[in-house]
Amino acid sequence: MSSSQPIPISPTTSTSLHRQPSSSARPTRRPSIQGTSAGGSSIARRPSRAQHPPMIPPHRTLSHPEALEALRSFLKERSSYDVFPVSFRLIVLDTQLKVKKALDVMLLYGVVSAPLWNTSTAKFAGMFTVQDVIHLIQYYYHTSSWEGATADVEQFRLHSIRDIEKALSVPPPPLLSVHPLRPLYDACRYLIRTHARRLPLIDRDTQTGGEVVISVLTQYRVLKFIAMNCRDITQYLTASVQEMGIGSYVSPESNPDPTNNPNKYYPLATATMQTTVFDVVHMFSELGISAVPIVDNDGKVLNLYETVDVITLVRNGAYQSLDLTISQALKQRAVDFPGVVTCSPRDSLSAIFSLIKIRRVHRLVVVQGRDDPNPGRFVGIISLSDIMRALIGNDIPLGGAGVGAEVVDKALREEEAETAGDDSFALSEGSTSAGQSLEG
Repeated sequence: MSSSQPIPISPTTSTSLHRQPSSSARPTRRPSIQGTSAGGSSIARRPSRAQHPPMIPPHRTLSHPEALEALRSFLKERSSYDVFPVSFRLIVLDTQLKVKKALDVMLLYGVVSAPLWNTSTAKFAGMFTVQDVIHLIQYYYHTSSWEGATADVEQFRLHSIRDIEKALSVPPPPLLSVHPLRPLYDACRYLIRTHARRLPLIDRDTQTGGEVVISVLTQYRVLKFIAMNCRDITQYLTASVQEMGIGSYVSPESNPDPTNNPNKYYPLATATMQTTVFDVVHMFSELGISAVPIVDNDGKVLNLYETVDVITLVRNGAYQSLDLTISQALKQRAVDFPGVVTCSPRDSLSAIFSLIKIRRVHRLVVVQGRDDPNPGRFVGIISLSDIMRALIGNDIPLGGAGVGAEVVDKALREEEAETAGDDSFALSEGSTSAGQSLEG
C-alpha cells in the first residue's frame, strides 16, 4: 500500500453525546439519553449486548470465506450505536438556514455532511452533503451569471435543495434512517441497497414521542470499527481485491462508442492538470462520484481532485475559480491535504483493513504495482461501498437511481415495520437507550 504523503491523525473532539435539534446551527450540549421504565424511574444507558469482539480460538486459522462469515456474525451482534465512541460531535442544520451559513458551520467543525431538521414539523428532513453543493454550482453555472450566482447562493436556503435537483433531473437521495439499536448488519445492507454513503440514526423521545437525531452512520465509521475490533478476523482476508472483484476498473475495450467517447480509461472518469474545475464538477454531478484521479499522458496518477476541494471555493464566493485548471486550483488546496492513497490489484483485503485502522481512508486509487510494466499507471478505483459490499455479500439487491431509489426506500421502511413488533432492539416502554461503544 502506498500514498503520496502521510495522513495526519486529527485529535478526537470530546463533546456531549446527543443534542436537541434547534434552529441554531451551533452544536449544543445535552446529557446522554435515558430511557424510562414502566414505573417511571430513570434508567441509565444499558451496556452493549456484546462487550467484546469475537475471539478466534488459539491456533485456529480461518479460510477467507470463514473470515467473511465471522465478520458478518460480528456485525449482527452489534448495534449501529456501538460504532460511536462515548463522546462525539453532532451538528444538525435547520432547513431554514442559508446555504452560505451552513457551509461556514460545516467548515468550522470539519464535517462534509449534516442532518437537516425541519423545525415546523419537528422531524428529520434529510441530509445536506457536499454533493448538494456540487448540484448548486452546476445549476447556477447554467442559469445565472457569476455575480448572480454569488448573490443567489448567499440567500439560498437548505429547504430548497431538492428543487435544484429536480431542475437538474438529478435523482433525489432516498430519505432513509435507521433506529440506533438495530443490528449493524442491517444498517450495512441499507447502505448498500440505497447506494448511500451515510445513514442517519433516528430515535424517538420516550416522553414526547418526537424524533431525535442521534448521529449519522457512515461507511468509514463501520469499516474503521471492524478494523479496530476484528483484527483476529481480518488477518485471514488474504484474497486480493482483484480476485474478489472489489472496485471498478479500466476496461476501454468495453466502450460501446469509442469514436464519440474516446475515454481510454472507460468506464472511469479521469482528468488532467489542464482540465478545468467546472469540467470536474460536471463529472461529480452527472456521475454521482466524489473524486476524480488526475493523470498524466502516460496514465500515471499525479493527484486526486475531490468534491471537498470545491467547497472552499464556494464558501469564499470564488465562483470564478471554477474556470481555473486543476493545476491552478491545486495550488489553493489546504496544506493539510492527506494525499492520494493507492493500492495494487494484488493487495489483500487484510492489508486494506490494516491501512484503515491507522489512516483515514475514503477511497483507494488502484495503480499498477512496482513489478508491473507501467508502475503507477491508473487501473481502477475502490470505494468504501465496494469494500462493504464484499463484506456483506453480493446477494443484496441494488436499488436504482431516482424512482428506483424511492422504491428501495419504501421497501426498507415496510420491512422495518414488519419486523418492528418482534425486534428486540427497538425502544419501547421500559427499554433503555443504546449501548456502550467498543474500541474505535
